[in-house]
Amino acid sequence: MAATDFKDYYSILGISKTASPEEIKQAFRKLARKYHPDVNPGNKQAEANFKEVNEAYEVLSDPDKRKKYDQYGQYWKQVGEGGFPGSASPDMGGFDFSQYGSFNDFLNELFGGAAPRTGRQSYSYRTSTGRPGGSYGGFNDFGFQDVGAGAVQDSEAVISLTFAEAFAGVQKRFSLGNETIEVRIPAGAKTGTRLRVRGKGQVNPMTQQRGDLYLKIELQPHSFFQIEGDNLVCEVLITPDEATLGAAIDVPTPDGNVNVKLPAGVRSGQSLRLRGKGWPLAKGGRGDQMVKVAIAPPKDLTPQEREYYEKLRAIRTYNPRSHLAQVKL
Repeated sequence: MAATDFKDYYSILGISKTASPEEIKQAFRKLARKYHPDVNPGNKQAEANFKEVNEAYEVLSDPDKRKKYDQYGQYWKQVGEGGFPGSASPDMGGFDFSQYGSFNDFLNELFGGAAPRTGRQSYSYRTSTGRPGGSYGGFNDFGFQDVGAGAVQDSEAVISLTFAEAFAGVQKRFSLGNETIEVRIPAGAKTGTRLRVRGKGQVNPMTQQRGDLYLKIELQPHSFFQIEGDNLVCEVLITPDEATLGAAIDVPTPDGNVNVKLPAGVRSGQSLRLRGKGWPLAKGGRGDQMVKVAIAPPKDLTPQEREYYEKLRAIRTYNPRSHLAQVKL
Protein backbone atom coordinates (compact mmCIF):
# COMPACT_ATOMS: atom_id res chain seq x y z
CA MET A 1 0.00 0.00 0.00
CA ALA A 2 1.35 3.41 -0.95
CA ALA A 3 1.71 5.99 1.78
CA THR A 4 -0.83 8.19 0.02
CA ASP A 5 -3.40 5.37 0.35
CA PHE A 6 -3.14 5.27 4.12
CA LYS A 7 -6.39 6.03 5.93
CA ASP A 8 -6.15 7.64 9.33
CA TYR A 9 -9.11 5.97 11.02
CA TYR A 10 -8.75 8.13 14.12
CA SER A 11 -8.94 11.27 12.00
CA ILE A 12 -11.93 9.91 10.07
CA LEU A 13 -13.84 9.41 13.34
CA GLY A 14 -12.52 12.67 14.78
CA ILE A 15 -11.03 11.06 17.90
CA SER A 16 -7.63 10.79 19.53
CA LYS A 17 -5.46 7.68 19.48
CA THR A 18 -6.16 7.20 23.18
CA ALA A 19 -9.94 7.18 22.70
CA SER A 20 -11.81 4.63 24.77
CA PRO A 21 -14.13 2.03 23.19
CA GLU A 22 -17.12 4.08 24.36
CA GLU A 23 -15.72 7.24 22.75
CA ILE A 24 -15.17 5.31 19.52
CA LYS A 25 -18.74 4.07 19.62
CA GLN A 26 -20.15 7.54 20.24
CA ALA A 27 -18.10 9.09 17.45
CA PHE A 28 -19.20 6.38 15.04
CA ARG A 29 -22.89 6.81 15.85
CA LYS A 30 -22.70 10.58 15.41
CA LEU A 31 -20.98 10.39 12.02
CA ALA A 32 -23.09 7.49 10.78
CA ARG A 33 -26.18 9.57 11.44
CA LYS A 34 -24.63 12.51 9.60
CA TYR A 35 -23.53 10.61 6.48
CA HIS A 36 -26.18 7.89 6.25
CA PRO A 37 -27.45 7.52 2.63
CA ASP A 38 -31.04 7.98 3.78
CA VAL A 39 -30.17 11.42 5.13
CA ASN A 40 -28.22 12.31 1.97
CA PRO A 41 -30.04 10.71 -0.97
CA GLY A 42 -27.97 10.87 -4.15
CA ASN A 43 -24.98 12.46 -2.39
CA LYS A 44 -21.97 10.43 -3.54
CA GLN A 45 -19.57 12.20 -1.19
CA ALA A 46 -21.76 11.45 1.83
CA GLU A 47 -22.00 7.83 0.69
CA ALA A 48 -18.18 7.62 0.45
CA ASN A 49 -17.85 9.23 3.90
CA PHE A 50 -20.36 6.75 5.31
CA LYS A 51 -18.32 3.83 3.99
CA GLU A 52 -15.11 5.28 5.46
CA VAL A 53 -16.78 5.79 8.83
CA ASN A 54 -17.97 2.18 8.83
CA GLU A 55 -14.52 0.97 7.79
CA ALA A 56 -12.83 2.99 10.52
CA TYR A 57 -15.25 1.77 13.16
CA GLU A 58 -14.91 -1.85 12.10
CA VAL A 59 -11.15 -1.62 12.67
CA LEU A 60 -10.99 0.54 15.79
CA SER A 61 -13.82 -1.25 17.59
CA ASP A 62 -12.02 -4.58 17.23
CA PRO A 63 -9.21 -4.82 19.82
CA ASP A 64 -7.08 -7.13 17.69
CA LYS A 65 -7.42 -5.03 14.52
CA ARG A 66 -6.86 -1.81 16.45
CA LYS A 67 -3.73 -3.24 18.04
CA LYS A 68 -2.28 -4.13 14.65
CA TYR A 69 -3.36 -0.78 13.19
CA ASP A 70 -1.71 1.17 16.03
CA GLN A 71 1.52 -0.82 15.75
CA TYR A 72 1.95 -1.17 12.00
CA GLY A 73 -0.09 1.68 10.48
CA GLN A 74 -0.69 1.19 6.77
CA TYR A 75 0.72 -2.35 6.95
CA TRP A 76 -1.65 -3.61 9.65
CA LYS A 77 -3.52 -5.91 7.27
CA GLN A 78 -0.32 -7.70 6.31
CA VAL A 79 0.19 -8.45 9.99
CA GLY A 80 -3.07 -10.35 10.03
CA GLU A 81 -1.81 -12.39 7.09
CA GLY A 82 1.44 -13.24 8.85
CA GLY A 83 3.56 -10.70 6.99
CA PHE A 84 4.99 -9.02 10.13
CA PRO A 85 6.04 -10.31 13.51
CA GLY A 86 3.85 -9.47 16.48
CA SER A 87 4.76 -7.14 19.31
CA ALA A 88 3.35 -5.98 22.60
CA SER A 89 -0.22 -4.82 22.41
CA PRO A 90 -1.26 -1.36 23.63
CA ASP A 91 -3.63 -0.78 26.52
CA MET A 92 -7.24 -1.21 25.28
CA GLY A 93 -8.90 0.46 28.23
CA GLY A 94 -10.25 -2.78 29.63
CA PHE A 95 -12.74 -3.32 26.78
CA ASP A 96 -13.58 -7.02 26.39
CA PHE A 97 -14.65 -7.76 22.82
CA SER A 98 -14.66 -11.52 23.46
CA GLN A 99 -18.14 -11.27 24.95
CA TYR A 100 -19.54 -10.86 21.43
CA GLY A 101 -19.95 -13.80 19.08
CA SER A 102 -19.39 -11.66 16.00
CA PHE A 103 -19.16 -8.08 14.78
CA ASN A 104 -22.89 -8.26 13.95
CA ASP A 105 -23.57 -9.08 17.61
CA PHE A 106 -21.69 -5.93 18.59
CA LEU A 107 -23.70 -3.89 16.05
CA ASN A 108 -26.87 -5.35 17.50
CA GLU A 109 -26.03 -4.00 20.94
CA LEU A 110 -24.82 -0.70 19.51
CA PHE A 111 -28.12 -0.05 17.71
CA GLY A 112 -30.28 -1.29 20.56
CA GLY A 113 -31.31 -4.67 19.16
CA ALA A 114 -32.41 -7.48 21.44
CA ALA A 115 -31.24 -10.57 19.58
CA PRO A 116 -29.16 -13.08 21.55
CA ARG A 117 -25.39 -13.07 21.17
CA THR A 118 -25.11 -16.75 20.46
CA GLY A 119 -25.14 -18.32 17.01
CA ARG A 120 -24.96 -16.60 13.63
CA GLN A 121 -27.07 -13.45 13.49
CA SER A 122 -27.82 -11.04 10.68
CA TYR A 123 -30.15 -8.14 10.36
CA SER A 124 -32.17 -6.34 7.75
CA TYR A 125 -32.79 -2.61 7.58
CA ARG A 126 -36.07 -2.01 5.79
CA THR A 127 -36.89 1.54 4.73
CA SER A 128 -40.41 2.92 4.52
CA THR A 129 -40.70 5.77 2.07
CA GLY A 130 -41.91 6.31 -1.45
CA ARG A 131 -38.58 5.96 -3.21
CA PRO A 132 -35.66 3.55 -3.16
CA GLY A 133 -33.34 4.53 -0.35
CA GLY A 134 -36.11 5.48 2.03
CA SER A 135 -35.98 8.08 4.76
CA TYR A 136 -33.87 8.20 7.87
CA GLY A 137 -35.42 8.67 11.27
CA GLY A 138 -32.52 8.10 13.66
CA PHE A 139 -30.61 4.99 14.56
CA ASN A 140 -33.34 3.73 16.87
CA ASP A 141 -35.60 3.50 13.83
CA PHE A 142 -33.52 0.66 12.42
CA GLY A 143 -35.66 -2.46 12.05
CA PHE A 144 -33.54 -5.47 12.97
CA GLN A 145 -34.64 -8.99 12.23
CA ASP A 146 -32.93 -12.31 11.67
CA VAL A 147 -32.89 -13.03 7.94
CA GLY A 148 -30.18 -15.68 7.66
CA ALA A 149 -26.46 -15.50 7.02
CA GLY A 150 -25.00 -12.24 5.71
CA ALA A 151 -26.13 -8.74 6.62
CA VAL A 152 -28.40 -7.23 3.97
CA GLN A 153 -30.29 -3.98 3.54
CA ASP A 154 -33.75 -4.03 1.98
CA SER A 155 -35.47 -1.02 0.46
CA GLU A 156 -39.10 -0.14 -0.05
CA ALA A 157 -40.56 2.10 -2.74
CA VAL A 158 -44.13 3.17 -3.42
CA ILE A 159 -45.39 2.81 -6.98
CA SER A 160 -48.57 4.51 -8.17
CA LEU A 161 -50.76 2.65 -10.67
CA THR A 162 -53.96 3.49 -12.50
CA PHE A 163 -56.92 1.14 -12.10
CA ALA A 164 -56.41 -0.02 -15.69
CA GLU A 165 -52.73 -0.87 -15.08
CA ALA A 166 -53.46 -2.73 -11.85
CA PHE A 167 -56.43 -4.60 -13.31
CA ALA A 168 -54.61 -5.93 -16.37
CA GLY A 169 -51.05 -6.04 -15.04
CA VAL A 170 -48.27 -3.86 -16.35
CA GLN A 171 -44.52 -3.74 -17.03
CA LYS A 172 -42.81 -0.84 -15.25
CA ARG A 173 -39.27 0.50 -15.66
CA PHE A 174 -37.31 1.94 -12.73
CA SER A 175 -34.04 3.82 -12.45
CA LEU A 176 -31.96 2.76 -9.44
CA GLY A 177 -28.94 5.01 -9.56
CA ASN A 178 -27.07 4.03 -12.72
CA GLU A 179 -29.13 0.87 -13.13
CA THR A 180 -32.45 0.49 -14.97
CA ILE A 181 -34.69 -2.46 -14.15
CA GLU A 182 -38.02 -3.67 -15.49
CA VAL A 183 -40.60 -5.19 -13.19
CA ARG A 184 -43.73 -7.07 -14.21
CA ILE A 185 -46.64 -6.25 -11.91
CA PRO A 186 -49.25 -9.02 -12.10
CA ALA A 187 -52.93 -8.39 -12.67
CA GLY A 188 -55.00 -7.73 -9.57
CA ALA A 189 -52.58 -5.60 -7.53
CA LYS A 190 -54.32 -3.40 -4.96
CA THR A 191 -53.33 -0.60 -2.62
CA GLY A 192 -51.09 -2.17 0.01
CA THR A 193 -49.88 -5.02 -2.22
CA ARG A 194 -46.11 -5.55 -1.77
CA LEU A 195 -43.96 -7.08 -4.52
CA ARG A 196 -40.44 -8.35 -3.88
CA VAL A 197 -37.65 -7.73 -6.38
CA ARG A 198 -34.69 -9.85 -5.29
CA GLY A 199 -31.23 -8.36 -5.13
CA LYS A 200 -32.24 -4.79 -6.02
CA GLY A 201 -32.17 -3.19 -2.57
CA GLN A 202 -29.48 -1.15 -0.84
CA VAL A 203 -25.88 -2.26 -0.66
CA ASN A 204 -24.57 -2.84 2.85
CA PRO A 205 -21.41 -0.69 3.00
CA MET A 206 -19.66 -3.14 5.32
CA THR A 207 -20.45 -6.43 3.60
CA GLN A 208 -21.23 -5.19 0.06
CA GLN A 209 -24.23 -7.52 0.08
CA ARG A 210 -27.34 -6.21 -1.61
CA GLY A 211 -30.80 -6.56 -0.14
CA ASP A 212 -34.16 -6.76 -1.87
CA LEU A 213 -36.43 -4.03 -3.19
CA TYR A 214 -40.05 -4.13 -2.03
CA LEU A 215 -42.57 -2.30 -4.20
CA LYS A 216 -45.67 -1.14 -2.34
CA ILE A 217 -48.65 -0.53 -4.60
CA GLU A 218 -50.90 2.52 -4.37
CA LEU A 219 -53.85 2.86 -6.75
CA GLN A 220 -54.76 6.25 -8.11
CA PRO A 221 -58.41 7.20 -7.43
CA HIS A 222 -60.89 6.30 -10.16
CA SER A 223 -63.82 8.52 -11.09
CA PHE A 224 -66.33 5.63 -11.01
CA PHE A 225 -64.89 2.48 -9.44
CA GLN A 226 -63.68 1.72 -5.94
CA ILE A 227 -62.29 -1.51 -4.49
CA GLU A 228 -63.68 -3.19 -1.39
CA GLY A 229 -61.94 -6.48 -0.70
CA ASP A 230 -62.07 -8.46 -3.94
CA ASN A 231 -65.11 -6.59 -5.23
CA LEU A 232 -65.48 -3.51 -7.38
CA VAL A 233 -68.01 -1.01 -6.07
CA CYS A 234 -69.74 1.72 -8.04
CA GLU A 235 -72.74 4.01 -7.67
CA VAL A 236 -75.34 4.53 -10.41
CA LEU A 237 -77.99 7.23 -10.33
CA ILE A 238 -81.55 6.35 -11.33
CA THR A 239 -84.70 8.43 -11.73
CA PRO A 240 -87.75 8.19 -9.47
CA ASP A 241 -89.83 6.55 -12.22
CA GLU A 242 -87.09 3.94 -12.86
CA ALA A 243 -87.02 3.14 -9.17
CA THR A 244 -90.80 2.85 -9.02
CA LEU A 245 -91.51 1.00 -12.24
CA GLY A 246 -88.23 -0.84 -12.76
CA ALA A 247 -86.00 -0.42 -15.77
CA ALA A 248 -83.09 -1.80 -17.76
CA ILE A 249 -79.98 0.41 -17.52
CA ASP A 250 -76.43 0.24 -18.88
CA VAL A 251 -73.69 -0.04 -16.24
CA PRO A 252 -69.93 0.25 -16.95
CA THR A 253 -67.75 -2.72 -15.98
CA PRO A 254 -64.05 -3.43 -16.62
CA ASP A 255 -65.22 -5.49 -19.60
CA GLY A 256 -67.46 -2.77 -21.03
CA ASN A 257 -71.10 -1.83 -20.50
CA VAL A 258 -73.59 -4.48 -19.42
CA ASN A 259 -77.37 -4.15 -19.31
CA VAL A 260 -78.70 -4.46 -15.78
CA LYS A 261 -82.36 -4.97 -14.91
CA LEU A 262 -83.63 -2.82 -12.06
CA PRO A 263 -86.47 -4.47 -10.13
CA ALA A 264 -89.60 -2.38 -9.59
CA GLY A 265 -89.52 -0.67 -6.22
CA VAL A 266 -85.73 -0.70 -5.83
CA ARG A 267 -84.67 1.55 -2.96
CA SER A 268 -81.98 4.18 -2.91
CA GLY A 269 -78.79 2.66 -1.46
CA GLN A 270 -79.67 -0.88 -2.49
CA SER A 271 -76.87 -2.80 -4.23
CA LEU A 272 -77.11 -5.15 -7.17
CA ARG A 273 -74.46 -7.84 -7.65
CA LEU A 274 -72.77 -8.52 -10.99
CA ARG A 275 -71.04 -11.84 -10.45
CA GLY A 276 -67.55 -12.29 -11.84
CA LYS A 277 -67.24 -8.65 -12.92
CA GLY A 278 -65.03 -7.54 -10.04
CA TRP A 279 -61.30 -7.41 -9.32
CA PRO A 280 -58.88 -10.18 -10.44
CA LEU A 281 -58.13 -12.69 -7.66
CA ALA A 282 -54.65 -13.98 -6.84
CA LYS A 283 -55.92 -17.58 -7.04
CA GLY A 284 -57.58 -16.95 -10.40
CA GLY A 285 -61.01 -15.74 -11.39
CA ARG A 286 -62.55 -12.46 -10.32
CA GLY A 287 -64.62 -10.98 -7.56
CA ASP A 288 -68.00 -9.36 -8.06
CA GLN A 289 -69.06 -5.85 -9.01
CA MET A 290 -71.51 -4.25 -6.61
CA VAL A 291 -73.76 -1.62 -8.20
CA LYS A 292 -75.23 0.72 -5.61
CA VAL A 293 -78.27 2.64 -6.87
CA ALA A 294 -79.11 6.15 -5.77
CA ILE A 295 -82.38 7.87 -6.70
CA ALA A 296 -81.69 11.27 -8.22
CA PRO A 297 -84.75 13.53 -8.57
CA PRO A 298 -84.55 16.00 -11.46
CA LYS A 299 -83.55 19.53 -10.50
CA ASP A 300 -84.89 21.34 -13.58
CA LEU A 301 -88.39 20.38 -14.62
CA THR A 302 -90.20 21.34 -17.81
CA PRO A 303 -93.66 22.79 -17.28
CA GLN A 304 -95.19 19.51 -18.45
CA GLU A 305 -93.03 17.43 -16.12
CA ARG A 306 -93.96 19.65 -13.17
CA GLU A 307 -97.65 19.30 -14.07
CA TYR A 308 -97.44 15.51 -14.06
CA TYR A 309 -95.46 15.39 -10.83
CA GLU A 310 -98.11 17.57 -9.18
CA LYS A 311 -100.88 15.31 -10.48
CA LEU A 312 -99.00 12.26 -9.23
CA ARG A 313 -98.64 13.85 -5.78
CA ALA A 314 -102.36 14.60 -5.69
CA ILE A 315 -103.38 11.01 -6.38
CA ARG A 316 -100.53 9.20 -4.57
CA THR A 317 -101.68 6.83 -1.82
CA TYR A 318 -98.30 5.51 -0.67
CA ASN A 319 -96.79 7.21 2.39
CA PRO A 320 -93.31 5.86 3.25
CA ARG A 321 -93.41 7.70 6.62
CA SER A 322 -96.72 6.41 7.91
CA HIS A 323 -95.02 4.28 10.56
CA LEU A 324 -93.41 7.37 12.12
CA ALA A 325 -96.70 8.30 13.77
CA GLN A 326 -96.16 5.48 16.24
CA VAL A 327 -92.58 6.46 17.19
CA LYS A 328 -92.17 7.64 20.79
CA LEU A 329 -89.38 7.89 23.33
